[in-house]
Amino acid sequence: MSNDITTETLGMLKGVYQGGPLAKAGNTVTVASGLVNYDLQAPAKNLYPFITILSKRVPRVKGNGGPATNWKVVSGIIGSGFDAMGWVPEGQRSAAMSLTTNNKAASYVTLGEEAALTFEAQSASEGFEDERSRTSVRLLQKVMRKEEMAILGGNASIALGVSATPTASAAGTGATLPMATYSVICVQLTFEGIKNSSVSAAGVATSKVITGQDGQTYTVNGGSGNKSAAASQAITLGQTLTVSVVPTQGALGFAWYVGVAGSEKLQSITTVPTTTFSAPLSSTNQAATSVTADCSANPNLAFDGLLTTAMNPANNAYVKALGGAFLTSSSRGSVNEIDVMLKAMWDQYQLSPTVIYVNSQEQQNITNKVLVASSGTLLRQNIALGEPGAVVAGNVVSHYYNPWALNGGVMIPILLHPDVPAGCLIAWADNLPAQYQSNEVPNVAEMKCRRDWYEIEWPLVTRSYQHGIYAEEVLAVYAPFAMAIISGIGNG
Repeated sequence: MSNDITTETLGMLKGVYQGGPLAKAGNTVTVASGLVNYDLQAPAKNLYPFITILSKRVPRVKGNGGPATNWKVVSGIIGSGFDAMGWVPEGQRSAAMSLTTNNKAASYVTLGEEAALTFEAQSASEGFEDERSRTSVRLLQKVMRKEEMAILGGNASIALGVSATPTASAAGTGATLPMATYSVICVQLTFEGIKNSSVSAAGVATSKVITGQDGQTYTVNGGSGNKSAAASQAITLGQTLTVSVVPTQGALGFAWYVGVAGSEKLQSITTVPTTTFSAPLSSTNQAATSVTADCSANPNLAFDGLLTTAMNPANNAYVKALGGAFLTSSSRGSVNEIDVMLKAMWDQYQLSPTVIYVNSQEQQNITNKVLVASSGTLLRQNIALGEPGAVVAGNVVSHYYNPWALNGGVMIPILLHPDVPAGCLIAWADNLPAQYQSNEVPNVAEMKCRRDWYEIEWPLVTRSYQHGIYAEEVLAVYAPFAMAIISGIGNG
């Protein structure tokens, strides 16, 4: 007997239901019954940003083995006698000049990420997407994003230590913060600490034990310093609690724990060393007792990124912490704090940045300080032919003119970078100017790769494809003085 439902059978059933005895039997099938097709679009839509600005801009150079890349620096040529005077009597010889030299080294480290795909997941993806190749692509994108953040703010050398004790004050009326004596504790954060921490989720990142796919474990510090001593402040109903701290150089974020003494909970994370509290506090966030040690650096695992290199006091880069103060307008189409930075770089090292990286907040703040009424007579609006009277809204400052440079000054592009923290900008001369033409430094900074990106597909030990992507590399910054940082910029 055939199991096929013939056209004749279907016709008979149709007649039964359309006017026959089963026409009103209540056997209604609706969409809610679930007897429908599944309209799945293939492949999966990857709706995540993949931005690697610095990893594309910083040259990648092959290393030569060994545990580190090493170089020598001649940082000064010192004339005999008076350094600025070269007078020599007739018939006599000058004394000998001398050099200031330094030995430099940057240790190679390994950066990587792994993924796994079970046999069942691969089988189930048939007809949807090639999951093995897609997993490899996503893995590469993730590890390259991690490298991007390492180039910007990896930290091997700056230990934030114990934060200074905050200061607290009370003032004002109209706030709803309940009357009490509040205790305030501050934990400072590096760039990595800002990225790894959040107020309402896991809290401030301290350290984490990671179990690799090989079953072995290692510990990574999350980028937070040790907590400060507590400051105390009494509040009456209606007053606002204001807190601040003196930042350690290298701190770009500040976590604030507030509550009655012994019950301080994480209330806020800021990129300026001051904040206020005027409403009832959370009682469920991370407790200050969770922070017990300085977890700001990874000296044996990481390399220093651009921000860390610039903020290391030993490297003589221009670093200015505004402490929450706003950028200010010069009233002549520029920003005072940026002008001071550019002039200082010229006065000390006779160079200019080639790029300024900011986040969206600082791009807006710079624009607001430049496009003010008092500088209106210095600005010009260009209107394209064929568009009489057309004005485009949303102007933004995309370049900054630096007059302190040879041959009449230079235009510096101001570029958005999604990972630069709010309240911070980094200026960088990724190419030294002509006056350094004999410097033997083809790249101001480069990724020195002992072994560039490579993928390993591990032997099968379970019914799962396991593979990793790794690189053995270090960011070598040969001219750290060619960078400048302004941090702690208030939003206004």
